[in-house]
Amino acid sequence: MSTFFSEMVWLCLAVTAVLGGTVLFKYKKSPGQVGSLAACLAGLWGVACLLSWSLFWGLLFLSLSCFLVHTYFSGQALLPVDGKAVLVTGSDSGIGHALSKYLDTLGFTVFAGVLNEKGSGAEELRRTCSERLSVLQLDITNPEQIKAAYSKVVDKLQDRGLWAVVNNAGIIGFPADGELVPMTIYRQCMAVNFFGAVEVTKTFLPLLRRAKGRLVNISSMSGSVPLKKLAAYNSSKAALTMFSSVMRQELSKWEIKVSVIQPGGFRTGIAGTTDMWDKQEKNMLDHLSPEVWEDYGQDYILAQRNLLDYMHKCSRTDISPVLRDVHHAVRAKSPSAFYAPGSPASLMLCFVSLSPTSLFDYITENMFSSGNLKPRALSMPKLKNKAM
Repeated sequence: MSTFFSEMVWLCLAVTAVLGGTVLFKYKKSPGQVGSLAACLAGLWGVACLLSWSLFWGLLFLSLSCFLVHTYFSGQALLPVDGKAVLVTGSDSGIGHALSKYLDTLGFTVFAGVLNEKGSGAEELRRTCSERLSVLQLDITNPEQIKAAYSKVVDKLQDRGLWAVVNNAGIIGFPADGELVPMTIYRQCMAVNFFGAVEVTKTFLPLLRRAKGRLVNISSMSGSVPLKKLAAYNSSKAALTMFSSVMRQELSKWEIKVSVIQPGGFRTGIAGTTDMWDKQEKNMLDHLSPEVWEDYGQDYILAQRNLLDYMHKCSRTDISPVLRDVHHAVRAKSPSAFYAPGSPASLMLCFVSLSPTSLFDYITENMFSSGNLKPRALSMPKLKNKAM
């Protein structure tokens, strides 16, 4: 019995090593969000074999593992580019700009939608990319510009369908307590991050249906994890995430795949420039009522802007993980429904969000606090309020 068990162990270890090595090798070539699950499957199979005394059950488990891994990687295979066309919104800068360049180098026909077709970002795309890339004036909050962009895409593609739409354009707004944020910022975040993406999707769906293509929406980790000071941004991204999930179900009958990218902790310029911060802060201050000034106090209110500096310092500059995941969503035979590229701290925050509410709130309270400041009404002694 001991000899049989020893042979069983060595057989299981050898097959596990081969299977695990194959999984890891293929995972590096075509990374998907659930690729690590296949690697874990191989490891679990090895452990199960070591604990098994039955050769029959060991081999049966091996066969099942091989089948599941083969099925998974068959779906992870990358489809040929073959001149496929992709529309990317928000290509002036950040993720959209880098993604347009990246897809162009891979051989895609790229339609780069920009907020300003005469801006530096648009000019750089024209200068550095191939003739396959077309820059489109596309303010996604402007229905007329969306229709004009659609017409230009149709003119260039003729009878070809559009393979993918990447709804990337977005804004973050001014980060502050939800009560302090003016309704104009709430409406602006919803207009760009949600309604704009919805209207672009609805307009271009006939072309996606013709190609049986892809809809890829760039949401955010904040669309699933509640973060202080970002009520307007979080709410708009949560709406986009839910819209994407519903569309994934509804569009499956047309063989259109829908994926959501939820980046976390990347520096993309979405917060805007210092001048924009000044204008947004002034807009916030102009809309505060005397009661709010009294309850929060000037020091606390003016400290809200510190979060922008904190986010800038903590953000990761290398956005290549986001580009890889979008590329996978656009090109994989069976893309994942959700991708979560991000820094270790952001991924840890996602994990902590599953913990008891009190623990999560305690952690975020310390991460996004305005130093030791508290609203005036909660501070002792009270600070003398200064009229603005």
